[in-house]
Formats: sequence, structure tokens, C-alpha cells
Amino acid sequence: MPARVQLDRRTVLKGLAGVTLSLPLLEAMGRETVKQAPRRFCAIYTANGMSLPNSRHGMPEWSWFPTREGRDFEWGKSTEPLRPFREHVSFMGGLQHPNGAKSDPHICSDMWLTGAPFHDPKPGTFNTVGLDQVVALHTKKYCRQPSLVLSIDAGVGFLSRTGTISYNFEGKPIPAENNPRRVFDRLFRGDQASLEVRRDQLKRRIKLVDAVLESSKALRKKLGKSDGERMDQYLTSLDEIEGRLSASEKWIDVPIKRQDYAHLDLDATSEGEPREYYRNMFDLIALAFDADITRSVAFMLSREDGMGVSDTFPIKLGLRGTHHNLSHAEDKEGQLAFAKYDRFLSEQLAYFLGRLKQYQDLGSNVLDNTIVLYGSGASTTHNPTNLPTLVAGGANMGLRHGTYWRKPNTPMSNLYLSILHSMGIEEPSFSDSTGVLSDSIFTKV
Repeated sequence: MPARVQLDRRTVLKGLAGVTLSLPLLEAMGRETVKQAPRRFCAIYTANGMSLPNSRHGMPEWSWFPTREGRDFEWGKSTEPLRPFREHVSFMGGLQHPNGAKSDPHICSDMWLTGAPFHDPKPGTFNTVGLDQVVALHTKKYCRQPSLVLSIDAGVGFLSRTGTISYNFEGKPIPAENNPRRVFDRLFRGDQASLEVRRDQLKRRIKLVDAVLESSKALRKKLGKSDGERMDQYLTSLDEIEGRLSASEKWIDVPIKRQDYAHLDLDATSEGEPREYYRNMFDLIALAFDADITRSVAFMLSREDGMGVSDTFPIKLGLRGTHHNLSHAEDKEGQLAFAKYDRFLSEQLAYFLGRLKQYQDLGSNVLDNTIVLYGSGASTTHNPTNLPTLVAGGANMGLRHGTYWRKPNTPMSNLYLSILHSMGIEEPSFSDSTGVLSDSIFTKV
């Protein structure tokens, strides 16, 4: 039996172009390095709140939040598909963005990951940076792509009806991708072409993007307010592309982990069967985490106020109305249909958690090295308090699950700061945070 090779963490790889790169994390690098397992974050958002049925209808079992607090919580029917992951998930009650109550209730998706003071922004700004991008700033040096921003509808949408939940450090929306094939190509097709051809293509694209950026910034100075805002979104998109291209150039000589893609259906679309679309997107995220291509993902499952293709998903599943209309339902039948759609989403989340748990990760699994945040920017229709929130994974970052934690009027940003600290990102604060959740599921904050 050949002797095990022991590699130094400082081992480097000389690229074909003479670029020196750190090797990706390998078990052969020893126990000290193995302890530094990847720390990942995934935010998953659904619009229009969750099912919290009116008590007069007598169906408390369909409430999204459990009926009992603490470790003895009881599953509701809309979250029961997550039961096999009881020791990997926790419900978080009483959270809110204090700024949300002061703002237009339709902008809850804009501020979900930022907590920004939309009612009183700083001059020249509107939004602030999202949690996923703070994570990306600290993890991008370890992986091929700083972050992956996905949505049911591509692009950024528009103010209060956004098509993305991700915002950069200037508070500008980051365009989302919604096509499985384009996501796959961006993540995994890199090594299929020859390295030299790819290198030349990358250099040409970077040069082109740089040229367009320079001319666009010059044009921006000559535009009025409305056109200037559109140009700002375009420049943000170019900045994002430039960052991805630069990262790709650095990693071009490092092979991507061998994986099985046979289960993917890259022709699935948001216009087709909802279950197949969501599961293919979740498969792509899980594969990206498994190959350590990125460590920060934001995925918007649906848009607010009936916008976008996903509003019709309940109808496609045989329920009686669109998602937004069901969120406003006051009758028992409508509220039950809304709760059943929550159950459908819980099934997709359970599928995703199962995928993450399936992939091995330095003696553990990807789920234990990933903090998954799932929730909405409203509880019942347009209500910005008691935001439905579930946290999963992260056992190797000190998260201890299997509970329904609840503390009324707690800033959502305190949860976000706790996530950052659990990931080893010691930011002093995040948005309007007042501290960390030291008395909750987070044991290392």
C-alpha cells in the first residue's frame, strides 16, 4: 500500500501562464488544514409571507410556525416534510427588521438581507449591502466565484418588486440568473475546453468588459436621474461580470472536482413544472458547494405582489389561486390552499437539505459546513413583524438545532450578525444589529 502523501498548506500550483495559485483544500494537507473546512452560506427567500391561519378557521395544525416553543416543538402540516431533518433545522420566531415597519410593505424583499432604512436613506443611496455579499467578501479568496445569485426571474426587477435579493456594497441590486443551463455553464463548463483557448477567451472578455465599463462610466455623468439609475444597474451588472471573469482567470489551471451530473435536467424552465425547476436549481447549488466553486448563494424563489412567473405555481399544482392572491385570502379554503403551497416549498427545501447532507466534505458533509437561511420578508400579508425564519445546517460552526426559538421584537440583523460570527467573520455589527443571539442556537458567538 503506497504511503500517504502529506502536503504543506503553502504548497502552490504554477499555472501555464506562470500564475502562482494556492492549492484547493485537500485532506492530504493534514489534520490542521482539515479543521479549516469550508464555511458556506445560502439564503433562500419566498415572497408574500407564510401560512399563519386565522384562529376562527380552527386549523392551527397548518400554521408555518410550530405550535410549541423549545425542543419539544410540534411540526405543522406545512413544514412536516422537514421532519427527517429535525436535528439539522431550527425555527426562529419574533424576528423583524425595525426599519420594515417604517417603510412601504412591498419592499420587504429589497431589505430582507440588508435591513436598510428605506424610509430615511443616506443621501445618494437607497439600499445597503446584503448579508450574502458580506459573506462573499470574506470567502471569495477560497473559491472560483465570489457568489451565486439566483432568482425565479432573471435580472434585478424594479424597486419594491425586485427580481433579486442580493445587493452589493454600494446598495445596488446584483442581477440574478434563472436559467439552469446558463447556471451550469457558468459553474462547470470551464474545464471542458482547452486551457489555452479558455485563457485567451477570458483575457479578451475581460478587456472588452473593462472598455465598456470605462465608456459607460463616462456616459453616466451626462445622464439625467432616471437614465442614470438605469445606467447604475447596468454598471453594477458589468462590475459583477468583471469580478467573475477575474476569478475565473485565477482558477483556470485548477481542475474542478469530478462530479456526477446525470440527474440534472438543464432544459427545465420556470415556465414548466415547478417541482422540476426548483429541484434542478437546488441541485446546481448543492453541486457548486460540493465542488467549492462558491461559498455564498442567494436564491429568490418568488417575487412580491404577484410579480413574475412563480405567482402561478399554486395553480399549476392544482391549488385554487395565484400565490399573491392566496396570501390575501381570508376564507378557510383560501388559507388552506396557501398553507398547502407552503408545504410544497418545504418539500423542495427538504430535497435541498438532503442533497447537501449526501455530499461528503472533509470527514463530514456539506450540510454541516453550510448555514442555510430560509424565510420571507413578511409574516402574514405585508406584515413586517415576526418574520417566518428557519435556519438549517452549520453543525460544524457551532449551530445546535432541533428547537423553536422565539424572542419577540428581536432585530433580524442580530441573527445575521450571529451567522457571520459563526462563520468566523468577526464583523462588529451588521446593519441595525444590537448584538448577537447568544441565547439561541448559535453556540460560538
